Amino acid sequence: MSSSSRHRATKIVATLGGASSDADMLRALFDAGTDVFRLNFSHGTQAEQGERIRLIRAMEEETGRATCILADLQGPKHRIGVVVDGTVLAAGQTIRFDQSETPGDATRIGLPHPDIFAALQPGARLLIDDGRLMVKVTSISGDSFDAEVMVGGPVSSRKGVNLPDLVLDSKPLTEKDIADLEYALSQGVDWVALSFVQRARDIIDAKALIGDRAALIAKIEKPSALAELADIVSASDGVMVARGDLG
Repeated sequence: MSSSSRHRATKIVATLGGASSDADMLRALFDAGTDVFRLNFSHGTQAEQGERIRLIRAMEEETGRATCILADLQGPKHRIGVVVDGTVLAAGQTIRFDQSETPGDATRIGLPHPDIFAALQPGARLLIDDGRLMVKVTSISGDSFDAEVMVGGPVSSRKGVNLPDLVLDSKPLTEKDIADLEYALSQGVDWVALSFVQRARDIIDAKALIGDRAALIAKIEKPSALAELADIVSASDGVMVARGDLG
């Protein structure tokens, strides 16, 4: 199998999870024509990802057909705190966020991330749970801020938060990402996806770690990345548009 065959135009990308990682399911996805197997390093252990890689490579050897393996790194993920069961936010209501560890409810929710509070501005949007809920900052007071719920619905504990309108002072690669990256590269993955890219420098720094061991995809998940989109594209080997967090 030539390396060039792994880098042909992508047709089908299959994300592997707990329900799609046993040998029979992987073979069914492989036989159905999957071109790229995406390993989401936000979930599962390195050992679990390694077993998936082993099974995929074994199928390639058996059939003589090459696929690509994409290691998608978690990135600097921000999450809300614990929320009591059954909490629902209604469109139009006001909700307060603070840095307290106290369980939240429909009146206030914990958000223990100082870098978010340092960057906040009135009018900034927060997308919660992959964009299923959206609130807009209306006022800021010290270690708390109020926001209007623009898109409501049920909210549960530890859901992800993205701030598409702000540039946060966060490193693109966390300690977990660096450990996962080194492991993925040691297992011979073909592509690496970098989450929450904000600037071309993020790509350049990641490439310094990767070298020529894999190609790098920039995930465009923040509108702030659009200001440097041309430079990000130039520095990357590919681009993925993560629509849910863009707003």
